[in-house]
Amino acid sequence: MDKQYRIAVIGAGPAGLFGARELALQGAHVMIFNRDIKPGGLAEYGIYPEKHTMKEGLRKQFRSVLDQENIDYFGNVTVGTNGDLTLDNLRSFGFDAFLVTDGAQGGKSLDLPGEDLEGVYHAKDVVYFYNKLPPFSQRKFRFGKRCAIIGAGNVMVDIARHLIDVQKADVVTAVVRRGPGEVNFTKDEMRHLIPYLDLQEFEKEMGRVLPALKAIEQDPELGRRKILDAQSRADPKTANTRFRFDFLASPVGMLGESGKLTKLEVEENILTLKDGTPKPRGTGAKRMIEVDTVIFAIGDKVDESFGLPVEWNEYVKKAEPRFPVDGLSYESPEEEIFVGGWSRKASDGLVGYARKDGINAARAVSLFLKTKSPSSGNVEDVIARLKVLGKPVVFKEDIRRLEAIEVEEARKRGLEEFKYATNEEMLQAMGLVETA
Repeated sequence: MDKQYRIAVIGAGPAGLFGARELALQGAHVMIFNRDIKPGGLAEYGIYPEKHTMKEGLRKQFRSVLDQENIDYFGNVTVGTNGDLTLDNLRSFGFDAFLVTDGAQGGKSLDLPGEDLEGVYHAKDVVYFYNKLPPFSQRKFRFGKRCAIIGAGNVMVDIARHLIDVQKADVVTAVVRRGPGEVNFTKDEMRHLIPYLDLQEFEKEMGRVLPALKAIEQDPELGRRKILDAQSRADPKTANTRFRFDFLASPVGMLGESGKLTKLEVEENILTLKDGTPKPRGTGAKRMIEVDTVIFAIGDKVDESFGLPVEWNEYVKKAEPRFPVDGLSYESPEEEIFVGGWSRKASDGLVGYARKDGINAARAVSLFLKTKSPSSGNVEDVIARLKVLGKPVVFKEDIRRLEAIEVEEARKRGLEEFKYATNEEMLQAMGLVETA
């Protein structure tokens, strides 16, 4: 870029931060708007709390991004139709392009009876709760002794770890629509749960689903290996929780008493092959599982109130993009707006994938910028608008101060990590509001 363009990046997860760096390295002036106080997104608030080394390694990379001189950071600022600023507000400042990387902020819903019962939750809300993301950190959850998680991926494993290690549940059941051969967690993740697996119950369950596996000529050893191969690297057992699988079962509703969950109703499935891939098909046979808590780990959806068109839980992309990257479209139908990370494809991939997707989205933005001249907007107009929002706006120097304070607080308390659990505490620590 021969001249300096101004780009607004909405969202400060891995896709937004690495996309911002890509644009900044090409000479653009990038302004990041983040609804949270801290940058990092799911890398900060979605990774299991005990993975300290991984999280600190990512934070180090994020610090290096924000250290770029031509990147501004505005935290505690929501963008959307009901936010502090709307997309039209941002357009009025004369940005040359917009990169939307605000992730998938909503949870998919199956619209089942009983979803409003106390004890029924979406996985993301629970993950945000135990990772201390305000305001989820202050929400009250009903974690009982009998818990069911709908899903069979790494998120299920993380939530099961929390229910075992912290909530001390008696029984945690992974309810899986398909069979053992289709579980989607890694062996490295499963090692955290394998010491709690009720092996006798597991073999009974494998026997129960064997006819469905034989019907599609699937070797039952495929699923058995996916699950039991983690035994060689099992974590030490620290609780008496029993973990179990309930395969070939789809939730159809929740029942409760006095507004509190008591039972999960599931329909039993068989497996059919579609293009060589096993798919579940309901049999009509239903049964009840007694539970206190049900957590749906079935994926996420973008924020429909953000201001962009949405279809199938994702922001709409141009089917025939002008600036494709690796054959993919990063372009919103709205002029000058691009999407990346989970904003482009919800719940797809982990941090490394989000990073790559954010960089590719930035490359699409760069191709677009080559078709136009820089606008005449200036940074002072944006700063002036932020000053009249009636709330503290968090800048890069504030984040550096907060990080140093939390590190010192962890040292004082003898902890591996310390996090303030509310926005008020963080703002007070940074000196942006007076201490009550």
